[in-house]
Amino acid sequence: MSETEVIELPGVTEENWHEVAWERGWGDGLPTVPPTPERVAAALEALDGIELELGPVPPSGLVPTRESFAANAVMAGCRPADLPVVLAAVRALLAPEYNLHGVLATTHPCAPLVIVNGPVRTSLGINCGTNCFGQGTRANAVIGRAVQLVTTHVGGARPGSMDRSTQGGPAKYTWCFGENEEESPFEPFSVRRGFAPGESTVTVAACEGPHNINDHGSTTGEGLLMTIAGTMAQTGSNNLYVKGPHFLVLGPEHAATLHRDGWTAESLRERLWEQARVPVSKVSEENQRQFEDWGVQPEGEFYPVSTGPDMLHILVAGGAGKHSAWIPSFGATAAVTRAVPERP
Repeated sequence: MSETEVIELPGVTEENWHEVAWERGWGDGLPTVPPTPERVAAALEALDGIELELGPVPPSGLVPTRESFAANAVMAGCRPADLPVVLAAVRALLAPEYNLHGVLATTHPCAPLVIVNGPVRTSLGINCGTNCFGQGTRANAVIGRAVQLVTTHVGGARPGSMDRSTQGGPAKYTWCFGENEEESPFEPFSVRRGFAPGESTVTVAACEGPHNINDHGSTTGEGLLMTIAGTMAQTGSNNLYVKGPHFLVLGPEHAATLHRDGWTAESLRERLWEQARVPVSKVSEENQRQFEDWGVQPEGEFYPVSTGPDMLHILVAGGAGKHSAWIPSFGATAAVTRAVPERP
C-alpha cells in the first residue's frame, strides 16, 4: 500500500492540533508540528529529483509515499534541508541486516542510533561536540525524532502493541549526533566504512543509550584501555550473548591520549576484543545454561563481548572533559551506512 491519503480535519487549529493528534494516536507524546499541505509541500522541495526508494516498513508493510514521509519529518520539527538525512537514515533502517521487525518487537530498550558524517553536519548545524548526545540542538533532536516517527506511524511500532520494550528509554524519542571529525585523530568513521572523504553519510544501528566511561585519572593509553574494557565487560549486556555491533565513542581528550601513545582505531578494536571479557564466574549458572542453548561458549574462563573486533565501531564525539561512552546494541542487528542523497 502506498497511495497518498489526505486527511481532512475540520476545525483543527494550531492551538488544538496536539490534542487532536494525541486522540488519534499520532506522535510520541511531545507536541508535534501540524503537517499542513503547505508545510509538507515546502519540505518535499528538498527532495526534488531524489527518488524515495523506500520499500515496505515492518511490521505494517506499508510503503511510505513522499507525502507521508515528509509529513512525519514535519511533525518532528524538521526543516526542509533535514529531509535528505532522514531519508538516508530510513533507507538504512530498511536494510535486511538491520532487522527492523525484530528491533521493533523486542523487549530490549533499543532505539535507532543515527550517526552523521561529512559536510552535512556543518550545513545543518548537527552537534558533534559538547553535549552532542543531549538536548539543545535542533538538528540532532528533529532528525532522530523523525526517524522514530516513521517507524511509529508508517511501520506501526506503537508502544505496548508492536513495540514491546520492557522499560524503553529516552533514546526512543531521538538518538542522533555527528562525529567530531575536526577533533578526531583518526580517519572519519564514514571513510573507515568505505565511503569517500568529504561524502556525507548516515550510520544506523539499534542501540541502547550511552554508558558513560569516566576516567579523569589515567594519563596513558594503557590506563584508559583498562577503564574502557571494564565498562564494556558487563554481564547484563545483549552483546555478551546475542552478540552484534557495539560502539565506542571516544571523547576528544581520551582520543588524543590514545593516539599519542600510538593507538589507531584498528589496533584499539583488536586490543579491546582481547581485553573486554567477562569471567565465567561472574555469570550465573542459569545464564551460562541459556548462553549454551544459544550456542554461546566461553573462551577459556571468559566470555568475549560480541563475536570479534569487527563488531566494535570506534569514533570520536563530544567536547572538553575526560569522558567517553560505550553504546551496546540490541545484538540481533547491524550497523548500516548510507550516503545522504543530493539533489541533481
